[in-house]
Amino acid sequence: MSSKQTPPASAADPAPVGPVPRRLTAAAAVTALQGLALAGLGLYILVMGLVGDPDSARQAETGGLTLLALAALPLVAARGLRLRRRWSRGPALITQLMALPVAWTFFHAGGVAMTAGAVALAVAAVAVFVLLLHPEATEALGIAPAAGDAPLPKK
Repeated sequence: MSSKQTPPASAADPAPVGPVPRRLTAAAAVTALQGLALAGLGLYILVMGLVGDPDSARQAETGGLTLLALAALPLVAARGLRLRRRWSRGPALITQLMALPVAWTFFHAGGVAMTAGAVALAVAAVAVFVLLLHPEATEALGIAPAAGDAPLPKK
């Protein structure tokens, strides 16, 4: 390696110094709540599949385990956002992309509770998108702006 080349950044690099911006904290909190909700629903379905009287115990157990596995994505992403890890924005945004069709399905399922849940899920997903795509959040995560973009003004 020549003296002009720099070694590539690794995942083990220390987190940026300074306070975590409020946008990242809020995005991490909402993403963590989504992960906890998925984990809770997965546990409920799994327990009901084991001790309840489902139509298909195997299907209930598989669904519960699937939701528990899916809950790992937003929970890991939330932790990464809180620690200001650059890789965490991708999984957090993917979680929101997966949440929008679920909200759409809930909305069309009918009923007041399903509609309220759909609206809450959609609002949370859009809020996290806005929070994570804001230039202040991308800068805090160490994601450089595209070439030609004006830098953020210093406060």
